[in-house]
Amino acid sequence: MATNKQEQFNELQKKNLEAAMRLAQLSIENSQRIMEIQVNTAKNLFEEGVENAKAITAAKDPKQALELRTNYAQTTTEKMLACAREIAEITSKTQAEFGKLVGEQLSTGGTDMFEAMQKMFKGMPIADQNALGAMQAAMDTTRAAFEQMTKASTEAFQSFTKAGTKQGK
Repeated sequence: MATNKQEQFNELQKKNLEAAMRLAQLSIENSQRIMEIQVNTAKNLFEEGVENAKAITAAKDPKQALELRTNYAQTTTEKMLACAREIAEITSKTQAEFGKLVGEQLSTGGTDMFEAMQKMFKGMPIADQNALGAMQAAMDTTRAAFEQMTKASTEAFQSFTKAGTKQGK
């Protein structure tokens, strides 16, 4: 009987570890994508800066040089804003994926824990249904609070992203 309970808890720990590993992998993959975007943007801006400097040096009159500087500044700003938007989109998608994974973990983990507790209480001489009911209510409250928090933070981030997009245009 004790071995069976230990196996149940080992299974719960295994599921939690797998979920943590999925979250870590997601985080690593998205960090790599963001770094790649930043490196590519920096490389492109550097190359364009060199080309622009050569063009300004070759410019025959000050008006042409000023136009080149203005165009370069505008292009640079647009590319930096596009980079920021792309990073914001990745961050928003990542946040949604994290929320989904954590929500699933709370849901299935809570159910698994509740079932394990039910089995444990059934093996005891006194089965207290009030304790099980209170535990289920606490898990439901936690899950609902997490879902509300995830929804609110996602909406706030999307509002922030939209505001940044409007300013960039």
